[in-house]
Amino acid sequence: MQTNWDDLRLFLAVARERSLSGAGKVLRLDPATLGRRMQRLERALQATLFVKSQTGYALTEAGSALLTRAETAEQAMRVAAAGLPVEGERLRGQIRIGAPDGCANYLLPQVCAAISDDNPDLDIQIVALPRVFNLSRREADMAIAVSAPEAGRLMVKKVTDYHLHLAASEAYLARHDPIETPGDLQGHRLVGYIQDMIFDRELDYLDSIGMTRVPLASNSVSVQVNWLRAGGGIGFAHDFSLPATPGLKRVLTGDISLKRSFYLIRHADDRHNARLSRFAGALSAGLRAEVARLEARA
Repeated sequence: MQTNWDDLRLFLAVARERSLSGAGKVLRLDPATLGRRMQRLERALQATLFVKSQTGYALTEAGSALLTRAETAEQAMRVAAAGLPVEGERLRGQIRIGAPDGCANYLLPQVCAAISDDNPDLDIQIVALPRVFNLSRREADMAIAVSAPEAGRLMVKKVTDYHLHLAASEAYLARHDPIETPGDLQGHRLVGYIQDMIFDRELDYLDSIGMTRVPLASNSVSVQVNWLRAGGGIGFAHDFSLPATPGLKRVLTGDISLKRSFYLIRHADDRHNARLSRFAGALSAGLRAEVARLEARA
């Protein structure tokens, strides 16, 4: 029996979220209704698509086979949508970007606002999460990452380098002896990441200076910056965040400096999606320009 796109769309959400409640949130559909739709689909196909377990909805062999067909249909829909005429050569519709919260808080808002000014019919969503995004599950249309993934059907492009330095508030520095050498850091309270929640090795900044105890720790860059602003201690801060955080001062800039990179990641199936490619180009150019502008003011 042939299945329609709406059936496949609902099936994809359940398969990717592995639960009716999770898929219901994505689809904005009541889980009970979604469950009935999946039962109806199974009856129509005369096949069991899911096995319910303690960990959620797992695909059966028939479900895995349907997933392949559904993803092929999804990509065909994306390609068809990408080929539609765009009024006035402007972008429209919705595009979701996943990003680590440092980039999401201090760079993407102004970059995406500028893109939105040029494309008023475009809806841009920024999802800031302290983890790697799963583009295969279509959690986002594209993602910014601090290291290039080594597996998966992905397109990866380096966007720009950025820099970090140790920083503290002027009030904190005024209360303590001058920090003139790396050895002077001993005895200072450090602000940084929760060690067992560092999701990318490129974020393990403190390991580079041989310090591991972090009395004030968070998985959020924004929380760390606010701790620094509050005089909580010393920690690494992105140079591009400093213009937005008056009162923070870099220390030991001649001795300790870190360079990292941002990468733009897209699903390989979107290679011929002209709409997403145009947005990716504008996003990359905007990020490069914004990092350069803010670091020059740091």
